[in-house]
Amino acid sequence: EPGAGRRAGWRSSGWLWVLLALLLAVGAWYFFWKRPAQTARGAPAGAASVPAAAGAAPSRRFSGANGVLPVGVAVAKTTDINVYLDGLGAVTPVATAVVHARVSGNLIKLHFTEGQMVHAGQLLAELDPRPYQVAVTQAQGQLARDTAVLNGARVDLKRYRLLVSQDSIQTQQLDTQTALVKQYEGTVLNDQGGLDNARLQLLYSKVTAPISGRIGLRQVDLGNVVQPGDSNGIATITQLQPMTVVFSLPEDSIPAVQQQVHGGARLVTEAWDRAQTNKLATGTLLTMDNQVNSSTGTVQLKAQFPNSDDALFPQQFVNVHMLLKVVRGATAIPSAAIQRSATGLFVYAVKADHTVTVRNVTTGPTQGDLTAIDSGVATGETVVVDGIDKLREGAKVEPVVRGGPGDPALQPVKPVARGGGRHHGAAAPDPAASAPAAGASR
Repeated sequence: EPGAGRRAGWRSSGWLWVLLALLLAVGAWYFFWKRPAQTARGAPAGAASVPAAAGAAPSRRFSGANGVLPVGVAVAKTTDINVYLDGLGAVTPVATAVVHARVSGNLIKLHFTEGQMVHAGQLLAELDPRPYQVAVTQAQGQLARDTAVLNGARVDLKRYRLLVSQDSIQTQQLDTQTALVKQYEGTVLNDQGGLDNARLQLLYSKVTAPISGRIGLRQVDLGNVVQPGDSNGIATITQLQPMTVVFSLPEDSIPAVQQQVHGGARLVTEAWDRAQTNKLATGTLLTMDNQVNSSTGTVQLKAQFPNSDDALFPQQFVNVHMLLKVVRGATAIPSAAIQRSATGLFVYAVKADHTVTVRNVTTGPTQGDLTAIDSGVATGETVVVDGIDKLREGAKVEPVVRGGPGDPALQPVKPVARGGGRHHGAAAPDPAASAPAAGASR
């Protein structure tokens, strides 16, 4: 009958739903009760007590049982903070000179090696001296001839004076002879100047170093005719000791620098390489420019360095750190402990009951990873430097001093047995291995 068929369909559907519910119940019982028990029975003996026995580092997560969060802390200490002004500069020699020939001539000798150190007045090159030796000889001959004429005129002048005293000749002849002697004297002086000039040109045929320093690459070869107007000259000499560095600082730093300079302080300046990993030289500030660059808003300063080891090279770019002052006895904490909020800067301070509280702080100068604290934290107080993102006011923490004996980052990792599963405890050595496997450091 139609009614009986419908009742039989409903009974079949009910049995299916009952069977599905039983299967779900059995699966839940297995995954939530049976499987954890089997895992616990299959774990190696003593695994639960391994972290305490092996001295493993505490987890950085909440333990769940007591809600204590391990955090890295540091103790505020009293120290001296160096206040530096940083700028980018270029090494500038004290003096640079291009070696030019003072006269024209054929280059016949070179007395230097490229790159060597030379001294002022040292002979560097020689030009063909023969044209200038001839000019000296000509000037000497002209001087000798005019000197003889002058001596003859002087003899006549003495004779005229005697005759005038005897009233034998007119005084006019004496005056004429006196003027002639003076004329010859001028000629002799002119000849002497010509001789001196010829000798100077001959001297200039030997090229000497105008300053002391390191000579660069040769710009002309032997056999070439050099001129005084050659743009490149023969070579270039650069003075290396001492050396100066010209660097720039923001115009806001001018008052602080002037205050120190006017007080008679010698500001120590350090030159570092591009990567700021190696200190090249240490010197002192020489002077500051008299105007601000309006396009960059910076002012140029010049520092001098002994450069005894030639660490600074001309036109080299360096990072300059100038020690402006030293803050004595400042309270300092790691910069990582300082956080910023909408209301200002703050830190998490750890109280005696191992709970944290928020402290608003006022900071001072920074040196390295330390920051001076003007207010908010006293010397000896503990602040959180690691795990700050999980903290809240009044949270219970387990402080671990970073860098101390309890720092987890400094604890060695136990070796893991080869051929088996990973365990947190110490593993037995592998018989097939000649030595235990070394654990990776954190």
